[in-house]
Amino acid sequence: MLYGAAAFRKRPGMYIGSTGPRGLHVLVYEIADRPVNGTPAGRAASVDITLTADGGVRVADDVAGEADGPGLEAWLTRTGPGTGFQGRDRVLLGGFGVGPAVVNALSRRMTAEVRYDGVLWAQEYARGAAVTPLTETGTTARNGTVITFWPDADIFGSAECSADALEDRLRDFVGFLDGHEAAHGPGDTIAFVHEDSRMAGVMDLAFRWCDRSGERVRSFANSRATLSGTHVVGFRDGVAAAVSTYARESGLLAPMDPDVPADRVGEGLTAVVSVKLDRPEFLGAIREQLGNIEARACVARAVREHLGQWLRADSERAAAVVGRIVAGS
Repeated sequence: MLYGAAAFRKRPGMYIGSTGPRGLHVLVYEIADRPVNGTPAGRAASVDITLTADGGVRVADDVAGEADGPGLEAWLTRTGPGTGFQGRDRVLLGGFGVGPAVVNALSRRMTAEVRYDGVLWAQEYARGAAVTPLTETGTTARNGTVITFWPDADIFGSAECSADALEDRLRDFVGFLDGHEAAHGPGDTIAFVHEDSRMAGVMDLAFRWCDRSGERVRSFANSRATLSGTHVVGFRDGVAAAVSTYARESGLLAPMDPDVPADRVGEGLTAVVSVKLDRPEFLGAIREQLGNIEARACVARAVREHLGQWLRADSERAAAVVGRIVAGS
């Protein structure tokens, strides 16, 4: 049976989901996971990610380092049971939570620089193994870690990281997604934060309709980007229910007409659907789908109530949004 770096290199898809660009991005997230989680706790003020000209990725932070004797090498070469997904304040940036050892194993080269307690330490690795000892290389007045890695072409071929994809993962706001298009839309943003004990968590949603085709819906669970999940299904359920109710009340739907289906509410829609749960359950190869069943009903109920109030507050604005959806259904 293979363990450690050998296992990661034998079946990389089990740990990062892909040996293409998507998998490369997971490597970046695994390195950035520790400083990103240090930011809410006040242990980190900055995380800087740079794509180097020679195909490497440099992740620098100002978190107190890992170099306490064997600490650095252990952090970069050993895996435990994973960090898990407990707690709504845990930012789930990486893949399986197995950490930087996966990145090290799948990199042809990795360098680590750690500034800790006035000392600058350095070490170099190749394909998961240390090739130099942990060395004291100077003094410093700052704390922080700089990890630079070059993904192994034997694993990833000619795949490259995308700066746009990394930037998109690390920032998502409705205003940013819409840009200037939103200024010409039929209504304002519906945004609310709501805690629901039935799903043991809190939801944070913002959405609006604009005068353009298609939809853009981004979803997150415990600050981790998700491709789909029960929170997204619940969001669509809630929108469809609120729109159907308002359409009947205003005469846009006849009594015998069917309700507006959830898959028809997205035309012109931009939304960010985020939940933070005490006990998130993730599905899929690299856990990008939320599976908590109770999240669907809770999000749907909250969206139905808030959107319903928004529609009833302005009949002209509501007619622009609901009329468009009903006409398309």
